[in-house]
Amino acid sequence: MREQRRRVGVYGVCRGRDGRVLLVRGSASADHPGVWQLPGGGLEHGEHPEAGVVREFAEETGLDVRVTGLLAAVSDVTGLPGVALHTDRIVFAVEATGGTLRDEPDGTTDLARWSTLDEAAGLPLLPFTAEALGLPVTPLRRPDPGASPDTPYPPVPADRRQRFAAYGLVTDPGGRVLLTLIADGYPGAGLWHLPGGGTDHGEQPAAGLLRELVEEAGHLGRVVELLTVHHRYDPGALGPEGRPMDWHGVRVVYRVVVDDPTEARVTELAGGSTAAAAWFPPDALGDLPLTEVAALVTGHGVA
Repeated sequence: MREQRRRVGVYGVCRGRDGRVLLVRGSASADHPGVWQLPGGGLEHGEHPEAGVVREFAEETGLDVRVTGLLAAVSDVTGLPGVALHTDRIVFAVEATGGTLRDEPDGTTDLARWSTLDEAAGLPLLPFTAEALGLPVTPLRRPDPGASPDTPYPPVPADRRQRFAAYGLVTDPGGRVLLTLIADGYPGAGLWHLPGGGTDHGEQPAAGLLRELVEEAGHLGRVVELLTVHHRYDPGALGPEGRPMDWHGVRVVYRVVVDDPTEARVTELAGGSTAAAAWFPPDALGDLPLTEVAALVTGHGVA
């Protein structure tokens, strides 16, 4: 049985003035050698996702880029020797601002090339890349068990965590905002937060958010759009067991509509991190103690 592992990856769609898109090819040391994908890779611990995609472009292509938008958040699971690797992938729109295109000298990619969409359609592409470019998605064959080491992703130290989560700016047709109250004993206890939380292994971000919305507030929602990505790095956070933990939270935030709102109620099992849920008119939010991300996306400053 494979061990379940997770990582967060950041990637960029970079288009040239002629409309071509920049792609990189997996090297012999990649999970999928010879397969093409958007430039990008694993997010470092404590790193902001936008900073991560800028770093990855410089490493893999030699180009300086700036982030111009947020395109998608998707996840997939790759079966590697001894490991079921779940990757949460955040895809940005980026534009080149300088540098000279080159291949990565020694890493998980070995070629960087501009391609038209027709040319890209003829290449073996990682599924998330094909989806991001609006091309047909073709499943890849499983990696050769002998092509990579038995433990390509070493265990994470017990006192370090990188957690991927999906949250929602949830409103009803009347414009009210749904918030959840963090329970005692959890970081941020007593603050009002956006509905949502950590996604499960193998779960898509939007699906995880809708599951959390049912558990935390008893409501069915409809995802409208991806709003923003947020991160919080706290190297001295206290974990649930009361001991320090080097904590890095990466959060994507969606706009969600509840078409048929009722009274909000917590349905998750006792002992969960949510103490209460409630609807608030927009003009009442400024009087509430809000978490940082809730204050950010509702436009009410930082708690």
